[in-house]
Amino acid sequence: MKSVEIRKADNALDVARQAATQIIATIVSVLEEKDTFHISLTGGTVGILTLEVLAQQEELVNLDLSKVHFWWGDERFVESDSAERNANQAKEVFLNAISIPESNIHEFPASNQGLDLESARTFFESDLVAAFAGKEPKMDLTILGMGPDGHVASLFPGHEHNQTLIVTEPDSPKPPPQRLSMSMELINNSDRIIFVVAGMDKAEAVGFVHQDEECDLPAAKVSAICETLWIIDGAAGAAFWSC
Repeated sequence: MKSVEIRKADNALDVARQAATQIIATIVSVLEEKDTFHISLTGGTVGILTLEVLAQQEELVNLDLSKVHFWWGDERFVESDSAERNANQAKEVFLNAISIPESNIHEFPASNQGLDLESARTFFESDLVAAFAGKEPKMDLTILGMGPDGHVASLFPGHEHNQTLIVTEPDSPKPPPQRLSMSMELINNSDRIIFVVAGMDKAEAVGFVHQDEECDLPAAKVSAICETLWIIDGAAGAAFWSC
């Protein structure tokens, strides 16, 4: 059964702390029933802060991280050593601090790997399908941020995509323009989704998503199979919490 929960946080750091606690609890719970755990990470200020806080959690030493596979909801199609890549930011604050097989880290292709944007999409989509060995690709947990315009991953308002699993964004309203992203269908095929949202610039979008039943923003279209958890700080939820 689908469920939606909204939790209030004091600030961005509190969002990250709550999310980190929930991530570890979810990994523990799922690995009690399954041999592998697939998680999709997010970039952005709060997403990277969440990973930084996660790396500091003592409970990590009790997890068998060889069973955890890391993916990303989207990626900037830039060179592999670019500081703009979500994967590189995640490595700096989290992945380099833990012991995990390299094969468990699933990065999107970079622009200097001899592929154009569409070829990179098909290449990565094939890898995604192969990683699930004939089963339907799906995340056990997806972490998402939300932009001030209500975008999630690299799915922007007014931009349509007809690809099923991985989509291309050739003209992002935010630089850099070329991006790769999980589709809305793949995101919503996650068993659980955690939104990490902080900052006054998100307040208007948060209000629309949670108060307007006809809201057409991408964030309003996100719905996990089982549980969707929003962790929102006081500034981002200013309009929402005041009602």
